[in-house]
Amino acid sequence: MNQSAPSRDSASAAAEAVKAYIRMHRAQLAADGELLSLLLPQRFGDEGVIDLSQYVLEKLRAENQALRAERDALKSVNDRGMRLSEGVHRSMLDLLDARSFAEAIAVATASAPAFGADRAVFCIEAADGIAQATSCDGVRLIAPGTVTAVVGPDGKGAILSGGGELLFGRTGYRSIAAFRLALGQHPALYVLGSLIENRFDGRASEADLGLFARALERAIRTWLDLPKS
Repeated sequence: MNQSAPSRDSASAAAEAVKAYIRMHRAQLAADGELLSLLLPQRFGDEGVIDLSQYVLEKLRAENQALRAERDALKSVNDRGMRLSEGVHRSMLDLLDARSFAEAIAVATASAPAFGADRAVFCIEAADGIAQATSCDGVRLIAPGTVTAVVGPDGKGAILSGGGELLFGRTGYRSIAAFRLALGQHPALYVLGSLIENRFDGRASEADLGLFARALERAIRTWLDLPKS
């Protein structure tokens, strides 16, 4: 009895023939960028690749540029963090040298550039709720309830993207860092403002600035003879 070979459909037969051809001509096909782009559209896109070596070089160049940009961004953040930490340490030493409440406030407001800010102020809630300048430069009176509104009922600090008019008496600040100062019955804030967006973002920045705020708080309590909180 004659036995015939199992029949296969034409598509399967063609596929097997293509596979066999590829096995025999791997090196030649690997250098054919147009063919590779047809076989691997997820790697090379839909437009096709005529010069594979040029395509690979351009792709590597683009990836290298992206990695360089990421490296430079990380380096910039790290450098800025180091400068901020150094500025905080210097300003805390200056606080130790302060000989009056006015000198402590002067150190805090003059430290703005070292902290990456354009301006710094000491805000304290006024009984009449009217914001106005006082005889001590760098001090602003703010309405009762402002401190809680800015940092929350139990918060120590907050990074904001607005509120310059409320805390500085002018708009234009795109980044604001505000820290509560525990001064007994006198709710107060140490506030930094920057014209640059996202200037104070990041846990490290908030921690460093918060540390200086705590030191300022202690210096003020000492010069105003306030009890420890």
